[in-house]
Amino acid sequence: MTESFEVFTPKRVVEELDRYIIGQDKAKRAVAIALRNRLRRKRLPEAAREEIAPKNILMMGPTGVGKTEIARRLAKLCGAPFVKVEATKYTEVGYVGRDVESMVRDLMAAGYRMVMEEMAARVKDEAEKRTEERLLELLLPGLGAKPDAAAPAGPAAAASPSAANWFAAAPAAPKDGAKPAIAPSKGNDTREKFRAMLRDGLLEDKEVEVQVSAQAAPSVEMFAGQQMEDLESAFSGIASIFGGKKKKKVVSIKDARRIILEEESERLVDKDRASAEARERVEQSGIVFIDEIDKIATREGRSGGMDVSREGVQRDILPIVEGSKVNTKYGVVDTTHVLFIAAGAFNVSKPSDLIPELQGRFPIRVELEALSASDFVRILTEPENALVTQYCQLLSTEGVELVFESAAVERLASIAEKANSRTENIGARRLHTIMERLLEDVSFDAPEMSGQRVDITPDFVEGRFKGIFESEDLAKFIL
Repeated sequence: MTESFEVFTPKRVVEELDRYIIGQDKAKRAVAIALRNRLRRKRLPEAAREEIAPKNILMMGPTGVGKTEIARRLAKLCGAPFVKVEATKYTEVGYVGRDVESMVRDLMAAGYRMVMEEMAARVKDEAEKRTEERLLELLLPGLGAKPDAAAPAGPAAAASPSAANWFAAAPAAPKDGAKPAIAPSKGNDTREKFRAMLRDGLLEDKEVEVQVSAQAAPSVEMFAGQQMEDLESAFSGIASIFGGKKKKKVVSIKDARRIILEEESERLVDKDRASAEARERVEQSGIVFIDEIDKIATREGRSGGMDVSREGVQRDILPIVEGSKVNTKYGVVDTTHVLFIAAGAFNVSKPSDLIPELQGRFPIRVELEALSASDFVRILTEPENALVTQYCQLLSTEGVELVFESAAVERLASIAEKANSRTENIGARRLHTIMERLLEDVSFDAPEMSGQRVDITPDFVEGRFKGIFESEDLAKFIL
């Protein structure tokens, strides 16, 4: 899907998010309004458009309640460049670690990949035609090649030794008495026969020799520091000036088709245009999700080097969120209209512990609620990617039919709620642990159980979790 003013009404966005995420209506409404305001801004005159900044969002809530998933699904829904980063990765200027500007470089790289994939899809038909001609050249070098046929732009790729034998074994064209036309007719007929065999998939396992770029990455780990992205860009620039190394490789036609198709697609796509389009999309539609923002908050009554570093990271993030120009290998990116969504559990610190300037850049505050047993029941059964559905699909590949009774699902939900209350509250992630323990024996024995049906009843659930909560330490280790 792409952003459309008619399609992406706030109500429709919330409905789409409801397909994958249970509850958290306040957070869904907040991101839906933020997306709608972005679309409204695009319909304004340019002078007014530049004055309207995005309303960044701060999500507060325990882990595993859907903060990251809401942002990820929103970006996927509207086809926007998206990147998730963790605030704890970064250090302030002067310390060894990642520079905060790298989040913008990561976002730009994601946008560039997105645009390149779209452009490659648009030239796919032409790329496939060129790929077919190059494969025929590999199989039958120089035979019946048309002057306008797409030939390899790089060094000529040699056919495997067995290609000549295939050609020699090919049936001769019928003699029709016109001797001058026999040779070209034979060559063209043979080429067309091989073309038909290629299209029918009869030559997929035949081996040919192609030349591919040697992907030898430079060893730059010794320079670990803040400007690794700049080093990477410099090395890639040097490689493009002197030309990448080529090496010969014997591969099957199936693999050769993939390699050549990638080369031809890349050759047909205008990289400068892709960079410009990706930069425009990132600046106008990009979404950066900054997780663990609470971990860099300076808690009241505490001081020290670590806290100074935390505050330094906040001050470095501030200009990025406010709007600044960041140099990337695809061009300079302006972050003024990028949407930033920050999230954190805030179980130790609180939003007011962030520096005031950074607080002011996240005007929308949304508190996500802890999940209850009723929420767990819905998470297990309702979404399109529900856990119960996933496990039924996985075991169906072994011929095992899993059938969950509703009472059993409710019992699993209550166990998850109890485990979260007695140990650390990790939200819906607890369900993964519980489902794995529940189906451990079935998953292990599934290859010998083909054709059988397994009913997951409340008694089955009790048998798997009996005695775990009787010991606090046992519950912590197992669940």
